[in-house]
Amino acid sequence: MQLNFISDDQVRALLSPRQATAAIADALIAGLDPADDPERSLIPLKDGQFLIMPAEVQTHTGVKVATVAPGNPERGLPRIQALYLLFDAQTLAPQAILDGTALTTLRTPAVSVAGVLPVLTQRSEPLRLAVFGAGQQGVGHVETISGVLNGKRRIEHITYIVRNPSRAAVPATLGQEVIASGSPEAAAAVAAADVIICATSSAEPLFDSELLRSNAIVIAVGSHEPHVREVDAAFCERAQVVVEDVPTALRESGDIVLAIGEGALTEENLVPMRSVVTGAVQLSPDRPVLFKSSGMSWEDLVIASAIVKKHDARSNDRVFASHLTIR
Repeated sequence: MQLNFISDDQVRALLSPRQATAAIADALIAGLDPADDPERSLIPLKDGQFLIMPAEVQTHTGVKVATVAPGNPERGLPRIQALYLLFDAQTLAPQAILDGTALTTLRTPAVSVAGVLPVLTQRSEPLRLAVFGAGQQGVGHVETISGVLNGKRRIEHITYIVRNPSRAAVPATLGQEVIASGSPEAAAAVAAADVIICATSSAEPLFDSELLRSNAIVIAVGSHEPHVREVDAAFCERAQVVVEDVPTALRESGDIVLAIGEGALTEENLVPMRSVVTGAVQLSPDRPVLFKSSGMSWEDLVIASAIVKKHDARSNDRVFASHLTIR
C-alpha cells in the first residue's frame, strides 16, 4: 500500500487560512453537529500526553495522534506535534497521512475566526490586536484574521505579549511590537485592543479583564484541561461566551469549568459556535465576546478532507497535462 504523505509545506500551500476558515463554516452550515464528535482520549506519558482524536463525516473518517510535551518550548520544539491518518468513509481504506502539526496550526485559528467572524465583521474601524504568545498559534491567528478580513477591515497594530521578548520570533510586519508580559505596556496593549488572542500554556489568567474595552473580542485557545485557564471568571460573567460544543467545554475547558465553579457563569449562558455560524444566534457588537476553544476532532477531519481533495485535484491535473504533452 502506498499512501500520499502531505508535508508541512504542502499543507500550507494547498489550503490558505481563508479557505480553511470557509471549510469550517461551510461544514457547520451544511449540518455538521459538533455534538456528534467522539470524546478524545488523553493518555498520560512520562513527559507529556498522547491525544487520540477520531472523527467521521460523510466522505471520510480520520484520526489525529498528537503528543503534548510541556517541556518542548524550552528545547526550541513545538509543544504539540502530530500525525493525521485519513480514511475513506465507506471502505475505511487509508487515503493519506498528513503532517498533523501543520494541520493543527491551520485549523485552530480557522475555528476561532469562524466562531467570531459575524461580530468581527459587524464593525469597520481599524483593528488593534493583542496576542499572548508568539508561537505558531499566536502568529497563525494573526495571519488568519488578516487573510479572512482581506482588507475589509484593516489591522492597524499588533502587540505580541510574551515572557521573553528577546526569544520571540514573529514575522516582521509594520505596526507591530513585542513586549514583556506583566509590564505596564502589556496592560496598555490589552486596554487598547479590539481583539485579544490567548495562545499560551498558562494555568492562570493572563490579564485583568477590567482592562478590556466594553466590546472586546477575546479568543482563548491555549488549554484543553479543566483546571487551567487564560481568562478570568469576571470576564466570563459579562461576556457572550461562545464554545465549540457545550458538553466538550464543560468537560475540557478550564476557562469555562472554573468560571462556572466560581458562580460567574452557567451552562445556559454558553453559545455553541454552530449557532453563531449558521445565524441562529446573533452576537451583539456592543458587548464583549469570549470564544473558548479546546480543539475537537471534527475540525481536523474537515480541514484534512479539504486538503486531500485539493491535493488529489492537483495530482489529476498534472496527470492530465502529461497525457496532453505525450499526445
